[in-house]
Amino acid sequence: MKLISWNVNGLRACEGKGFSNIFRELDADFFCLQETKMQPGQMDIAFEGYDSYWNSAEKKGYSGTAVFTRHKPLSVSYGIGKEPHDHEGRVITLEMEGFYLVCCYTPNSQDGLKRLDYRMTWEDDFRSYLTDLDSRKPVILCGDLNVAHEEIDIKNPKTNRRNAGFTDEEREKFGTLLAAGFTDTFRWKYPEQVTYSWWSYRFQARQKNAGWRIDYFVVSDRLRPRVADARIHTGILGSDHCPVELDLTD
Repeated sequence: MKLISWNVNGLRACEGKGFSNIFRELDADFFCLQETKMQPGQMDIAFEGYDSYWNSAEKKGYSGTAVFTRHKPLSVSYGIGKEPHDHEGRVITLEMEGFYLVCCYTPNSQDGLKRLDYRMTWEDDFRSYLTDLDSRKPVILCGDLNVAHEEIDIKNPKTNRRNAGFTDEEREKFGTLLAAGFTDTFRWKYPEQVTYSWWSYRFQARQKNAGWRIDYFVVSDRLRPRVADARIHTGILGSDHCPVELDLTD
């Protein structure tokens, strides 16, 4: 089973850069998107053999998630059922026969860490949401989680120490999630590999490979034996992020 996650940084813009062709080439069972920046009806996009589910932010041109799936879910839910988190289109959960698939676009703490306090609340509430799901069946979490967990996950750790996405607080919360029974699949498969999934549009960061690994597949620990591979498609353009992949054995 093949799963793809991609922050497309505006699906309409990404479509103009070849999204549909990339979608078909990757040929995934589940294809999860973050930062679609779309409202219902703004764009017609569908793929034969896939059902799609969308969660849009109330604010236009902001945030938003989507999931395309070849497999009919038992149920679909949007958000995490808790104020004030469910106005920005950040979470879609598909309940499948053997697992929950959660597509997430984690809030950014923003310049000057203006939203760090909110981010901390989000982290605790979202972890509680995931552990509740995990008590019922295994969880596959994917998305732009807006944190580079370890120094290996960022090009310039020392100069970014207090920047959004690499604060001690955010990194600690990610560690707390893993300690609650979850595995960062890429780092588990490749403990020493330096590969990034996001590069700033400024300063020719992508050409210089001055990036961050902030896009993840995280799974319940008991799914570890099924993890065949975890990949980061650094050669795929169309966004400031690249797609990440999880391959599971049946």
